[in-house]
Amino acid sequence: MSYSIIRADKFKTINWSGGISTQLYIYPETSDYALRNFDFRLSSAKVEVEKSDFTALPSVSRKIMILDGEIEISHKNHYTKKLQQFDVDEFEGDWQTSSIGICTDFNLMTRGNTKGQLSSISLLKNKTTNFEVSKEYSKVIVYLYSGKITFLFETEEVILNQGELLILDQIMMKNMKLTAVENSKLIVSEISI
Repeated sequence: MSYSIIRADKFKTINWSGGISTQLYIYPETSDYALRNFDFRLSSAKVEVEKSDFTALPSVSRKIMILDGEIEISHKNHYTKKLQQFDVDEFEGDWQTSSIGICTDFNLMTRGNTKGQLSSISLLKNKTTNFEVSKEYSKVIVYLYSGKITFLFETEEVILNQGELLILDQIMMKNMKLTAVENSKLIVSEISI
């Protein structure tokens, strides 16, 4: 098993019609989002307009989690639902999708046989959790939305600061021990490639 940390200043940010989007991680790392040649992509967007239309992404499966604010998401000819903090919606990229509301969201896009799962963890200062890792996933990626945590990797204590991404490859453990140095909110992406 190995790990790496991506600092917030390494993320790529672009403007779009509804606000700002930040690419947190793309895999393979040589992939280009514009070419749609990735297995999976993690991003966060600030939706700054009341009504926005999602980019059509054929052959891409999407999961969106609300980090801050709330929206009503509509998938034409499918369904409409309200999403509040840490709610997740799953949909296909070729659906005609729009939303009403202002928020910050977290996105997981997958292609081909790649599958993923999103979950959130809230930890109070000095509290520890053992996050159970499913055997079906080969990567676990932790995005620290707020706070500061420590993670025990073998005998090394790893510190993750707000806005950083922890990438764990070739998972060999059954659970991850995470301890909050400050009140913290984490988004966990589990990926099977």
